[in-house]
Amino acid sequence: MKPALRSDRLDALRGAAMVWMVVFHFCFDLNHFGLIEPRQSFLHDPFWATQRTAIVTLFVFCAGLGQALALHSGQGWPRFWRRWAQVAGCALLVSAGSALMFPRTWISFGVLHGMAVMLVLARLLASLRGGLWIAGALMVAAPRLLQHPFFDTPWANWVGLVTRIPVTEDWVPVLPWLGVMLWGMAAGQWLSASRRALLAGPVAMPLRPLAVLGRWSLSFYMVHQPVLLGGIAGFTWLLAR
Repeated sequence: MKPALRSDRLDALRGAAMVWMVVFHFCFDLNHFGLIEPRQSFLHDPFWATQRTAIVTLFVFCAGLGQALALHSGQGWPRFWRRWAQVAGCALLVSAGSALMFPRTWISFGVLHGMAVMLVLARLLASLRGGLWIAGALMVAAPRLLQHPFFDTPWANWVGLVTRIPVTEDWVPVLPWLGVMLWGMAAGQWLSASRRALLAGPVAMPLRPLAVLGRWSLSFYMVHQPVLLGGIAGFTWLLAR
């Protein structure tokens, strides 16, 4: 088995996505507490909706890249399942926490739920290799071509073939996002085979904090919102005194 490989450049890219996500969520939380005037519609305003799509795209694409590198380094199923269990466990915690804060719009299938399902599917499909580009394109297009009211139900909307977007604080269905992950995996396979230096090279000193952040992305993801919400809640409490 090849030794496990770590790409500082991929970690830095993931870290940059984390920073963008924190800024986005900080603005979302300020809006939630009524500290932004006029109030913003993060669901319908293209300025916010486009950013959310871009952030999720970057995360999912990086996950595909990471899986390609893991497979290239010889990562076996036991190690994969250990990491998967962490992602799935955190997804359950997100659901529980969101149910307490947003009981009507709690997160039943957000980004971590989607990651947990898509990581397994992407690994199973990794043998397609060059066909991953085509498979990804088909999956990205599927929600626009195939829709049915059956998938609007809470128990089926995780597939993504809905006729209406569910009302929830976060929703990252398998389709179209698995297609983005497969594109990331295809790019990672190509880079690992012929352009390894693009990912294996060192990052510049100013970017090293981003690489560190990217290595601890799951932990950071789980703590950033409680910290932001707690800080803003404390600030509004002080203003009200």
